[in-house]
Amino acid sequence: MLRPTFEEDAAQAVSTWRTSGAAEIWRKGFVPLEDLSMMSRKVSEQINNEYGWVVAGPLPAPPAEAQIRWDGGSTMRVPVIGPREAMLALSPYPDENIFPDDEEYKLTGAAFTTTRLKTTRGMATVPAWRLYFSNLAGPIDHVAVDQKAIGTIEDAVGDHLAADVTDFGVLDEHILLVKYEYGFCIGEEPPDVTLRASEKPDVVVLGLQLPFQGYGTCVGGEAERSQGVVRLDQPLGDRVVLDERSRLPVLCRRTQNTCHAGHG
Repeated sequence: MLRPTFEEDAAQAVSTWRTSGAAEIWRKGFVPLEDLSMMSRKVSEQINNEYGWVVAGPLPAPPAEAQIRWDGGSTMRVPVIGPREAMLALSPYPDENIFPDDEEYKLTGAAFTTTRLKTTRGMATVPAWRLYFSNLAGPIDHVAVDQKAIGTIEDAVGDHLAADVTDFGVLDEHILLVKYEYGFCIGEEPPDVTLRASEKPDVVVLGLQLPFQGYGTCVGGEAERSQGVVRLDQPLGDRVVLDERSRLPVLCRRTQNTCHAGHG
């Protein structure tokens, strides 16, 4: 089966964005553009990702809900996670994993507070848990918003393919520096790739045009990463930049929880 053309993928990306609820979440929901955990450099340097995270003291119950307040004056009532869930969001492991006692970070207390966070709607004051550990040099703040409960961009878009476009930078109002990746079969020359853009009033869709590489499967594949420049007909402005294949905003790749909720 031939891969869909860029124009076909771009049209599907635009339709999905407008009709799935994703655009509404982006404009009026909670979409973070920064990491949800904040800690001192000393704490960050101390953390070993092979360690586990466990509760080792009494923890307060979370409130039923809390409020996000944007600097522009708008607010949003949101459900929140508890301190244990905030702790588990720091861990790369499922909570049932067992670790030696000297290879665990022990949560001994927590306080409900707020933190500052950049979102698609601007800077906001966001509910957070301040987590205290007996064997870390300082506390860790983690955003307390229950993203699973309020819905995310990925929830709205649904099943999707891996993105071709991995990031972009704005060189000026008409020119984007685009980073992308693609695969090809081992033993073959990398194909000629052309960056493409489709512009609409509300979005810009970026993607790749690849030559037809024949039918069949590879014995093994290789991944190639590259970058190039795309010139837009109209200034980018506040239009959302989508990847043609995943149908997700390219900014989803920058921060883990921009478009999907973690396990915490």
